[in-house]
This record gives sequence, C-alpha cells and structure tokens, in this order.
Amino acid sequence: MADRVLVIGSEGREHALAWKLAQSPHVKQVLVAPGNAGTANNGKISNSAVLVSNHTILAQFCKDHNIGLVVVGPEALLGAGIVDDLMSAGVRCFGPSAKAAQLETNTSFAKAFLDCHRIPTARWKAFDNPQEACSFITSTDFPALVIKASGQAARKEIIIAASKEEACRAVQEILQDKVFGETGETVVIEELLEGEELSCLCFTDGVTVAPMPLVQAHKQLMDGDQGPNTAGMGAYCPVPQIPEALLEKIKDSILQPVVDGMRQEGTTYVGVLQTGLMRTKDDVKIINFNCHFGDPQCQVILPLLKNDFYEVIQATIDGKLCSCMPAWSENRTAVSVVMASEGYPGEYVKGMEITGLLQARELGVKVFHAGTTMQDDKVVTDGGRVLTVTAIKEDLMSALEEANKGVEAIRFQGAIYRKDIGYQAIAFLQQSVGLINGDVSVDAITSSALINQSEPPTATGSRSGSHAELGGSADLFDLKASGYDDPILVSRTKGIGTKLQVAQMCKKHDTIGQDLVAMCVNDILAQGAEPLFFLDYFACGKLDSEVAQAVRAGITEACTKAGCALLGRDTAEMPGMYSPGEYNLAGFAVGAVERGQMFLQPERVAEGDVVIGLASSGIHSHGFNLVRKILLMSSLHYSSPVPGGRGDQPLGELLLTPTKIYSKALLPVLRSGHVKAFAPITGGGLLESIPRILSEAFSVILDAYSWQIPEIFSWLQTEGNLSEEEMARTFNCGIGAVLMADKELAQQVLKDVQRHEEAWLIGNIVPSHTGSSHVKVKNLLKALQLNRSQCLQNAAAMDSHLHVEPPKSKVKVAVLISGTGTNLAALIAYAKEPASCVQIALVISNKSGDVEELRNAARAGIPTRVIDHKLYGSRSEFDHTIDRVLEEFSVELICLAGFMRILSSAFIRKWYGKILNICPSLLPSVKGGNAYKQVLQAGVKVTGCTVHFVLEEANTGAIILQEPVSVNTDDTEETLLERVKEAECRAFPIALQLVASGVVRLGADGKTCWKQGTQSLTHHEKQDCISSTTTLKPQQYNRLQSNA
Repeated sequence: MADRVLVIGSEGREHALAWKLAQSPHVKQVLVAPGNAGTANNGKISNSAVLVSNHTILAQFCKDHNIGLVVVGPEALLGAGIVDDLMSAGVRCFGPSAKAAQLETNTSFAKAFLDCHRIPTARWKAFDNPQEACSFITSTDFPALVIKASGQAARKEIIIAASKEEACRAVQEILQDKVFGETGETVVIEELLEGEELSCLCFTDGVTVAPMPLVQAHKQLMDGDQGPNTAGMGAYCPVPQIPEALLEKIKDSILQPVVDGMRQEGTTYVGVLQTGLMRTKDDVKIINFNCHFGDPQCQVILPLLKNDFYEVIQATIDGKLCSCMPAWSENRTAVSVVMASEGYPGEYVKGMEITGLLQARELGVKVFHAGTTMQDDKVVTDGGRVLTVTAIKEDLMSALEEANKGVEAIRFQGAIYRKDIGYQAIAFLQQSVGLINGDVSVDAITSSALINQSEPPTATGSRSGSHAELGGSADLFDLKASGYDDPILVSRTKGIGTKLQVAQMCKKHDTIGQDLVAMCVNDILAQGAEPLFFLDYFACGKLDSEVAQAVRAGITEACTKAGCALLGRDTAEMPGMYSPGEYNLAGFAVGAVERGQMFLQPERVAEGDVVIGLASSGIHSHGFNLVRKILLMSSLHYSSPVPGGRGDQPLGELLLTPTKIYSKALLPVLRSGHVKAFAPITGGGLLESIPRILSEAFSVILDAYSWQIPEIFSWLQTEGNLSEEEMARTFNCGIGAVLMADKELAQQVLKDVQRHEEAWLIGNIVPSHTGSSHVKVKNLLKALQLNRSQCLQNAAAMDSHLHVEPPKSKVKVAVLISGTGTNLAALIAYAKEPASCVQIALVISNKSGDVEELRNAARAGIPTRVIDHKLYGSRSEFDHTIDRVLEEFSVELICLAGFMRILSSAFIRKWYGKILNICPSLLPSVKGGNAYKQVLQAGVKVTGCTVHFVLEEANTGAIILQEPVSVNTDDTEETLLERVKEAECRAFPIALQLVASGVVRLGADGKTCWKQGTQSLTHHEKQDCISSTTTLKPQQYNRLQSNA
C-alpha cells in the first residue's frame, strides 16, 4: 500500500528530497511543509500549511492525513526534538533524536565527543570567559583563529579570523557583547586547518554505516573562492581528485567510530550524518557535523542514488540498513550551481519575477527551488539562495557546461551565481591528462637518502649473474654467469591493485612487497622458468621514508624467498598526484628457461590426468574489490578483531596475509618432467585461472571437500551472501596454484610438493562439452559452510570454550515484569558475575501495588518503575511511556520476564533485535496457552523452554537458545512447571550473555545470526561462554529472593 510522505522544510534540499521520494512506487503523495514554488502542485508533490513548530499539532495532522513517514530537513527542528516527539506519538520520522543531533547543535559537545573517541579533528578549547579565551588565542602554538559560538540556540555562528587580534575581538563580541544572543553562551576556539574541504555523508541505522559519494561544496560567493562565506553556492559529486581508498579510510576512521561512539554513550544515531572534513597534508580531520543532508550537497547526491530512496529510509529507521545498502551511479557526475539574490548573503530584495524555468528544464537540467514563492501565478524570489540548477552527465566538464547553460536560461533581476564549480577537480583532471601526454614534468628521484638508510638492493636478494653494484644508468645481469647456455627469457610486469589501498588504510606496509614479487614470480614459474631478477617502482605524492623502507624491506625479503636478485628500483615523487599516505607500486621480473628443458607443455594434458592443488596463504592479491564492498556493507572494519578468530588479530592484518611464492619449492618438481602444466590462481579465481593452461577439448572437475579452505573465505561468503559461482570466479578459495600430472605419477608429484608446501589431489581432467564451463567445482558452498561450522567448533574449544571477555562498559538491560517475573532473580544474580557483559539498569512492572519482584530489585540497588497499563487509553501510549523511560536509562537490551502485555508493532520495530523473551515450551512445536497442560495431554516426552528475539507476531521469534526438559510419566502440571522454571533460570542468563557479548544478533531477515566461531556450539559449550555459569536451583533462587 502506497504511503503519504511529509517533507519538512522549504529549501532546495527539501525540493530534492520530495523529488526523489516521489519516484518511489511506495509513495502516492509527498506533502512539503511549508515548501516553495517548486513543490507546489508538482505531480505527486504539493505543499502543506501545517504548523511544523508545534509538534503536537503536527503529530495529529499526520494521523488525520494518514502520513506514513515524515522526513525532516532543517537542523533547528531536529535539535528541538521533532523526531522524538513524532516517534513517541506513533508517527514514523526519519532523522536523529535531539540528543543525537547535539553533534551539530552543540559544538562543545561535538568536540569533546571527538576527543573522547580519538577521532581526528582540529585542536580546540571551549571558554565562557573572554579574558581566558583571549589568553589562549595569544599563547597557543597553533593558529587559533576559528571562533565558533556554542549554545542552546540552533543558529551556528562561525568566524574565521585573519589574525589573533581579530580573533580576540570576535570573542569579546560573542561572550561580552552577546552579538549572537543565546548562541554565544560559550565559544569554541579551534585551530585553523589548511587543506581541501570535503563533505562526506552517510546513511546509518545506529550500527551499519553506508557512505555516500564524496562531495565538494563551494562556500564563497564568487568565482575563485572569493567574496564572503555563504551557505553554499554550488557543489559537485563525486570528487575525482580523492582516491576511492580515502572514502573507505573515512568510513573506518571517522564515520563508523562516530556512530559506534554515540551508541556506546547510549544515544543511537539514526538518519543521515554529514561530516565536514579537511584533507590536510597529514590526515583527514572533522571540522563540523550536519545531522541531515546539507544544501547544496543533497542536490548532487540524490540524483546519483540508484535505489528506491523511500526503501532506504525505511530500512534505516527499522535498523535494517545492512539489508538495503544504497547503490550509486557509476561513471556519472552531478554538478549543482546555486542562483542567489543580489545582496546575498547580506540583505536582499524579494519578489523578483523568475523566467526561463521551462527552457532550463528542456535543456535536461533539474531545477530545485529554494527561496521562491507564487505571486499572481508567477514564480518570484523569496529568499537569499533562490534556485539550484543540477546537471548529471558522464564527466565533470560536461556536467558543469550543462549546468551553466541551464543557469543562463533562467532570468531574474540581480541574479548572482558562480561559473567555476568544480574548478579544483577540473585542474586535477587536466593535470592528470598532462601527465599521461607528457605535458607536465614529474619529479623523478633516485632517493639516495632512502637507499642509504637501508642495505644495498641486492644485499639479501643477490644471485650469480647480477651486477647492480656496477652503477650507471642501467642494471646488468649476466645470464652465462647464472649457468644458462641457450635460455629463453620470460618476463612479467604487475601492479598490486586494490590490496595496496587496503594496506595503506591499515597502515601495514611490510608485507605488500611480497605480494608484488609473488605475482610476478609465480606467473614466470607458469612457463617453467626460474626467476632471475626483479625491479620495482615506488610512486608517491610526498616521500615518507619510513613507509618506503618498510615496503622495500618486504620486497627484498621476498626476492630472497623467490631466489632472484633485486636488481634495481626507482622512486618517483609526484606532488598533487597522490593523497597523503598514498603510494603506488609496480614490479618487473625476468626469468629464464633453457630451450631444451621446457618441460611444462599444457598441450600434453589429457583425459584422466590429475589436478594437484597447492595451499594458498589466504586471499592472496585478487578479489579485493569485492572484499572492500563486503566490508563496506558489514558492521566490521579493518581494525575489528578477526570474526571467530583466536586472539586479537585485526581483520585487516588477516586480509593482508601476503601471497605465497612457490618458486623454490616447485622448480625441482617442474624440472622433473612429471608435471604437464602449472597455473597460479590469480584474477578470475578458480573458474578463470585454470582454463589458461587447458585446451578447448578439456575441462576440470574439482571437489572442494578435498582441500582445506581457510576460514576467511567462509566468512566472506556468509557476510557477502555470495553464490558458489561468485566465490569460485573471484577467489582462490584456498588453492594458490594447481599442477596437472599423469594419474600414475600424481602421487609421486604430490609427495614431492608436500616436502615444501601443503597440497592435495583436488580433481581430474575430463572431456569438455560444448557450452559447459571449463571448470566445475563440486561441493564448494557445502565445504565453505562445513568449514565455517568446524571453525566455530575450533573457536568453541578455546580455553573456556569461547570465553567471552566482558566489554569495557557493560550493556544496560531493562527487565519488564508483570508482578511475578520468575526469571528476574536469575538475571540479577548473573549480572553480578565477574564475566557478565550486562548491567541490570532498570526493572519495569506494568502492575502497581505490592509487587515482590520490585522490592527484590530495589534491595539489589536496581532502579524500578511502575507503568500501569490501565492508566493508558491505548497500547501505543502505554508502549510510548515505556520507551521514554528506557531511553531515560540508556537501555540497550530488554528482557521480558513474565511480562504479560503484548507489545505494539511500532515498539517492536524500534527495538528490533533488542527484546528477548522466554517461552515455557520448545518453540515452535508448542505455542501459547497452558504449555504444561498441552504437553501432558499430548503425551510429549520432551519439553523445555525457549529464549528468542521478539518479533511482531506473538509466540514467534528467532530462537537464541533452548533448554530441553524430560517429561516423566508421573509428572503433573505443577511438577513439570517447577522443572521448566529451573531450566528458564539457566537458559535466560546464558542467552542474554550471548546477545550482549555480540555472539548472537537478529538479522535483517528475522533470523538468528551467530558470530563466526559460535554457531555450532552445543548447549553445554554455550554455557561455558560464561566463565562462571549461572544455574540456580529452586533453593538458591528462594535464598536469593529472601536475601534481596
């Protein structure tokens, strides 16, 4: 059923929001309050005069007009708590709570938050005393020239002073003269950062972060970034001069930590988060937050969104963003040019007639209205920023040209606009073209300082024949000295690709050199050739000698492993071409094989030959584009511990495990004449690497059960929900290379290989059939799943069968009861255990009066509340009150312990995956009613209890844990009830620990998701993940109640 949607605001941003929402088939009407001339009676879109400042009136309006979703534009309303009030009234609203919006509305809070969570930002200090502030400005060792007024008012006032004297005057005016009123209760004095300013936005449901493409907005009024600061005179997206790896770095080091930090502090951030960033020479730092789409950033981002915007918003509100990750148009650029009134950003005249709008639209541009209104059936100006003209084309130059044409078609008196939007990117692109064409000189350096700090290049990778020490402009190699008489030379040139970006994000540079050498050397080995020498090329924007030395040390060590000489190396420093910390690598290897000893002859491969697989060390160097996409969709990042891993190895370090070098181990085997063909598994995975050494007449059948698949592949398959073909076509899946040999010789070859490398017989050569794949991998998906299960069992077999370390701050839990919550005592007792991950922060009863369980909680020092359902007119009002109290205590998880009320769908959706209930039966076989009576009447031999996540349908939910209880022949309802209660007291604390520790969560599909390393645990192993398992027998339970 289609929804009515209300967009609140009147700027170009709100017009863009309404325009994108109206494209959804789920939306039948978009109302904009108050809107502008562009949103007045425009297809599905129309304006509304509802009073948005009165949230009570607004909520009633939404109910009366069947508004299914409210999208808030301006920050002032977010700071005033509009989302809190509408959600509390049962109206779905997209945006952060007032508490979360403090990131934007309270500068002091935002800066302290960033420091607390070690997120890079400008140095700063807050003051409410003008003398102390001025003393700080004059004495600090950094340019403290950015003055931000910080107070309870929604206005954001920022002054960038030209000198310390000007900064002091600004402080006096704000704190003493109160030129900004309430906004100036405090000033934040910040370091003035130098660099390139960017905007990075993301959708977030409080856990998952989905970054949007980077945007660069132009704030100054006139071309060349001249004139006064404005709210924005144009923008473009994406930003070509920023490497894609930097966006991932921003997600991992800024966006995700912000969202995680807010959640850890008890304030889940839901909505759009925009960060203003400064790309300095050292790092990327946050300069400000917007808790909504910026303007004009919104007008260039939304046209590039490929998804249904409405669906993305709904998934974000529901905490299911991971199931609806936004996708963005590739090879498309959006440029927006803002047209403003004469006098802006100062005083300006309104009521100027606007013409040419139809002509502009006919040119193919999108015109988003801001400061416009209808007057006598004419569109006239009604604000400072009047229109935003947006063009979407294949490249930046074309988009800017088309946007400027659209602007020129529109006329109103005194219109001002810029013509150079994106000039920085255009300069970068022109420079790049110049470099390719040789028009721009590049500073190539030999970097003697770098080389002098390390050993000579061939010191550890030398071999006979190398003459790098002779000097000169070229490196020499004597083939005869290496023992060759009639050699054929084999060469290979490679770059590392996306894995290099991952290494730079993880700041791990010591292993990437081996990947470079391995890719070249293993390809040479495929020709039966011995690697002789290697040369490398290192390019960067500004040389970091420590990083370069780490890379070069890895290359030197890898050459030693490969048995080849490191003959030469070159370093190029190219300012402006690479971001800080970014570099590129290329390698060149040469090998040789005697003409009469070319034993590898793939044409000899025949039906019945055997395929031998050599173990990989992990992902090696291919498939990292997909790895990065999976990480972007995952709640994990490169610094996260390996899922299900032992110890605290970061995920990024595991992903960067270097490619194996097979030359020393395999050369004797290849020269034996027993091997017909050899192929490393590289780009295209198993499905595309093996056919490179097969004739059209043959195919290969592999059995994935025959080799050991590293755990990382099982995690990638599960996390990315990849098909069997996607896995086989992208990754090596644990096979780094394959050999092909006669069936009679296969065991001998395998034995020879296993002296140095782990290897297996993994498949056979069969005749090829027309239209069929040349490689078939049987049982791959099953093997991946089985491998995952075995990994989980291995993880469970650790010291304490997966001892779960309690987090630094315990998860706050509320227990809801109806007077006799029989599991409450067990939960309280468990929370006191040293290994517990939880704190019982609150107990709520829906029954008033003499409630024994409330007294027990109070004696245990736990806050209690009575929220009597009889006092509320509807279930939603009752649930809303509970929700407010839960937020007051920063509750993160809810346990229903004998709670006899049915929760509303809205409440369950909001707390999706955060509500645990226990049922006195083994779901789904027995539901509802008197479970004990049903069991006895049916003659069931086993019953028990089930702890599950609460879903909207009663007596259903994703099962977390079940505790079986045998039914005796002489059982009565009373005796059976007593034993099931004992089981509940054991099961509920265990299940709570599993969820609180992150071992178990509720997936977006409504199914239980187990963290890798835990899914196959037996019930006893699950108990062991609490170091001191809480199992209360009836007498212990009674004693606890009496002692409480």
